[in-house]
Amino acid sequence: MPASQNPRGALPARFRRERVLVVGCGDIGLRVAAALQPPGRVRVLALTSSPGRVPLLRARGITPLQGDLDRRASLARLAGLATRVLHLAPPPAVSGGPGAEERDPRSTALARALRRRGLPRALVYASTSGVYGDCGGALVAETRPVRPTTARARRRADAERTLRRHLGRAGVRVSVLRVPGIYAPDRPGGTPRERLLRGTPVLETGEDVYTNHIHADDLARACVAALWRGRSQRLYNVADDSVLKMGDYFDLAADLYGLPRPPRVSRSQARGLLTPQLLSFMGESRRLDAGRMGRELRVVLRHPTPAEGLR
Repeated sequence: MPASQNPRGALPARFRRERVLVVGCGDIGLRVAAALQPPGRVRVLALTSSPGRVPLLRARGITPLQGDLDRRASLARLAGLATRVLHLAPPPAVSGGPGAEERDPRSTALARALRRRGLPRALVYASTSGVYGDCGGALVAETRPVRPTTARARRRADAERTLRRHLGRAGVRVSVLRVPGIYAPDRPGGTPRERLLRGTPVLETGEDVYTNHIHADDLARACVAALWRGRSQRLYNVADDSVLKMGDYFDLAADLYGLPRPPRVSRSQARGLLTPQLLSFMGESRRLDAGRMGRELRVVLRHPTPAEGLR
């Protein structure tokens, strides 16, 4: 319908500029915004609770929106604002109250805000591969049931269910990306260098676990692809082509950096040397099957293994 015949004076949807809202616009969100450049084709907006971050967002061509996922009233302006939403915000560490470690109230608040009016066409949520739990080194496809064993993974699983239930059933094309360890030389803390310099041990080969990786730039490209190509209520493993055990990953990095390889210890020795968080990562072993990412999202990795990405 021409604008002159439209009682609201709005252009038809096919002529409107796409508006992508990034929720949790940290390192990956900024890479996504860069991938959506040049400006003019897509308007990128970002929800931020930090006034000090506003100048950086504007400098990157992003429209900042003040709001806080922990304060639902501040999210009212999000309703009907974006045509597509990229949700990168993590759950809170602990939300408080009975069963708090099992829930993500931030995703619930976002879903309720978006449902108020003018639903987006698509929402992409970056979850974690940790929702699968320990798989004993098995090859894991998206059809495998989730069995999260850590509190942080249980909160991610809750976020997945919340978004698919509240938005997917309302007609939004919800796609969930299950993401493993993110690395990149230009990402804060994005390489094993500091850990290698500290001499943090890894497990002996016989007790080591399989780990999975994705370069930050490839993850950003997968996010963009899912915003336009992701199927409704669809799960996607987002991982590179490497099949590495954790110790082998650190050995590879040490060789590339010209640093000593980390010491190898038994699992029983590791319990007395490492933090509970590090031990939790060493308690889960799986190999992600990311074939669906290539077939459906048509993502071609620029960094197929950490050997290329870390260089």
